[in-house]
Amino acid sequence: MRFKHPDGSIVHLAYCTNVHPAETLDGVLAQLRDHCEPVRRRLGRDRLGIGLWLARDAARTLAADPAALRTLRAALDRRGLEVVTLNGFPYQGFGAGEVKYRVYRPDWADPERLEHTTSLARVLAGLLPDDVSDGTVSTLPLAWRTAYDDDRARTAHAALRTLGERLDALQDLTGRSVRIALEPEPGCVVETTGDAVAPLTAIGHDRIGVCVDTCHLATSFEDPDAALDTLTDAGIPVVKAQLSAALHAEHPDRPEVRAALAAFDEPRFLHQTRTLTPDGLAGTDDLGQALAGTRLPDTAPWRAHFHVPLHADPAQPLTSTLPVLRAALTRLVGGEHPLTHHLEVETYTWQALPPALRPRGRTQLTEGIAAELILARDLLTGLGLKELP
Repeated sequence: MRFKHPDGSIVHLAYCTNVHPAETLDGVLAQLRDHCEPVRRRLGRDRLGIGLWLARDAARTLAADPAALRTLRAALDRRGLEVVTLNGFPYQGFGAGEVKYRVYRPDWADPERLEHTTSLARVLAGLLPDDVSDGTVSTLPLAWRTAYDDDRARTAHAALRTLGERLDALQDLTGRSVRIALEPEPGCVVETTGDAVAPLTAIGHDRIGVCVDTCHLATSFEDPDAALDTLTDAGIPVVKAQLSAALHAEHPDRPEVRAALAAFDEPRFLHQTRTLTPDGLAGTDDLGQALAGTRLPDTAPWRAHFHVPLHADPAQPLTSTLPVLRAALTRLVGGEHPLTHHLEVETYTWQALPPALRPRGRTQLTEGIAAELILARDLLTGLGLKELP
């Protein structure tokens, strides 16, 4: 979906296909047929933006085989879909029964992360619509925090500088600009937007910036205005933003609240949980850990890294952090000029919701994704952007 900002520039809105992951090119083509095109039709649009997630094997095939890339581009065109951004955070196995910590491997100290992201950039340059010259790829924020020392930091920074050089060469070759966005996430080396400033300043390449994920922002109790001021003041570009909402529990000390939270404690994804204390942010790596014993203080609200559908608040006594998304979006695109032109709805947890809330079959999932995009569209038009055909 495209929107015209009052300054005349185009803001792109997509939804991320990691909600129905596939590991191979054939799987991606089936995604387009079974999910993405039905969402477009449900919205009554001639064109819909998608943020592709390409697993390692699919990315390698597309980067190495021009005919395969042409096949994918033709399928996108035929189904009324367009791609200006990729989700390069998960490497493979995102549809596995247990993902948890594996989503952070390989990290930026592993040469395979550089090679994979280079492949993604080359693929994206070949998928961009004819009238779009700029693409973006989001990626993990360096590494999970454990086992990350100064040596690994130097290796990771060097890899990202090399990537920047490759992106410069890619633009020289294709005329297409691709930028990379580190996505701060709880528990990682770069957990908050503030954490991103030092490494990105050290890396020092203007094609490498930040992906602001509003679920992660909220989980870490970051104020959107302060967070974006920090990036702006440091000269760190917001390359991309992911529109998402976290799970909020106002009174985690109450038994009924803990019971409601326990329904979201599931085995597939990691749901980092945070609270604010007088000494600062405190947290656990997963929701189950927070609920077990007294590992996390419960005298102040908890927030859990669980991407809940944007349009559907969880039942009381829980809520979502949609207000944080609204505030962040106002700063991101509601000003005189957008801070970013690439927005992506990323609710990959539809099938991880408590059983009673999960979609039953493709049609219900299509309806849910369309409803999220309608909410995002209405927020954008409410900020003065004009929806384009």
